[in-house]
Amino acid sequence: MKYQPVIGLEVHVQLLTDTKIFCGCSTTFGANPNSQTCPVCLGMPGALPVLNKKVVEFAIKAGLSTNCSITPRSIFARKNYFYPDLPKGYQISQFEDPICQHGWLDIKITGDELKRIGITRIHMEEDAGKLVHGELSGSSDGSGVDLNRACTPLLEVVSEPDLRSSDEAVTYLKQLHQIVTWLGICDGNMEEGSFRCDANVSVMPVGSDTLGTRAEIKNVNSFKFVKQAIEYEIQRQIDLIEDGGTVVQETRLFDPNSGKTRSMRSKEEDHDYRYFPDPDLVPLVISDDWVARSRSELPELPEQRQQRFMNELGLPAYDAEVLTASRALADYFEAGVAAGSNAKAVGNWIMGEITRSLNDSGTSIEECPVTPAQLAELLKLIDSGVISGKIAKTVFDEMWKSGKAPQIIVEEQGLVQVSDSGALETIINEIMTANAGQVEEYRGGKEKVFGFFVGQVMKASKGKANPSVVNELLLDKLKG
Repeated sequence: MKYQPVIGLEVHVQLLTDTKIFCGCSTTFGANPNSQTCPVCLGMPGALPVLNKKVVEFAIKAGLSTNCSITPRSIFARKNYFYPDLPKGYQISQFEDPICQHGWLDIKITGDELKRIGITRIHMEEDAGKLVHGELSGSSDGSGVDLNRACTPLLEVVSEPDLRSSDEAVTYLKQLHQIVTWLGICDGNMEEGSFRCDANVSVMPVGSDTLGTRAEIKNVNSFKFVKQAIEYEIQRQIDLIEDGGTVVQETRLFDPNSGKTRSMRSKEEDHDYRYFPDPDLVPLVISDDWVARSRSELPELPEQRQQRFMNELGLPAYDAEVLTASRALADYFEAGVAAGSNAKAVGNWIMGEITRSLNDSGTSIEECPVTPAQLAELLKLIDSGVISGKIAKTVFDEMWKSGKAPQIIVEEQGLVQVSDSGALETIINEIMTANAGQVEEYRGGKEKVFGFFVGQVMKASKGKANPSVVNELLLDKLKG
């Protein structure tokens, strides 16, 4: 029997605010344990939460960017459960009336084919604290609780169970990651837990309309691990069913070392959390004017920018997609074009030399030592024939190291391209005299030898010879 996976993702997006969702404590990552806490996030009796307006603004922008409708009146609820890192004994979240509902994202599945993935809801909530075990807790065999993360603002983005493979899940996840980082509402750092997801996975026989029992894989924090976890879980459930077993509804954890999921606890239902409206927080009313203002503040989104790059700048679809991988990269590209360079040439250099150098040095595009204006100046030197494309790579490497302008590097190192016909003819004559046998081979019809002569001229000129002039002179002289 063949089986069809059914996958839905619950993505937790940590918001890029300076302070927490219901108090003024800092959200800075990496501080000493329990140094960023107050009576509110410690859950002290009598402490009252106050909603951070910036969290609401970020939530609205996330909803608008994922085609959601914004709920005019949303309510905060208490989600009751007991765990050592949850100081109040409940989590403030949203249940019946989340701030964003009924959205979607279109993802590419094969070539240009799009598939629409529904978004059930986006709601605001506070994060829990963090359990610390072993040496990190100050005791080799003990555990501690760090509540710095408690009350940190989160958005939970819940998809419909529309995904049918691990590849589709990763594509959807990457697109959502791109949007929230593009908006500047999340730093997207998966290693620090700023962007993590729970994957709900089930299988059903192909052709069936009856959904199977799902298992939830909790807190997966990399695209690679999401793919591995889903693929393992799909096969685990299929093997279990075919062996006569039954899939149980449960929460599982993914172990990256073994590549397997393992049972964590039985999966709770909504009623197990005993949701009820939080009496300390009034309903949140969002006016049409607020939504309209938020919509007007949205940046040009990745898909829109891709289309503009193709339509206005004539870029191929592939180039446009790569150059909009992040907002900072797209801004860098546009600044290079605005400085007077050809869009295709700027794109090629960004996707080539700049990306290579960024990867080799572990540098982000925001920290790139070569500015867009400097890149444009380098390309102008190539276009005007001052330097060749090959020499340009040498100049670029020096620009990366020193930060100097390309014109200065060319002058200091004497890298100006040789286009003087007389000087090049002298070099060519010497090479032809020294390689009379190859000359006869070329004249006898072996045209591949032409590349040998070009290489010899470039070597003799230390790469400074103008390739187009060299080709023209060689063709004329080799004909005899």
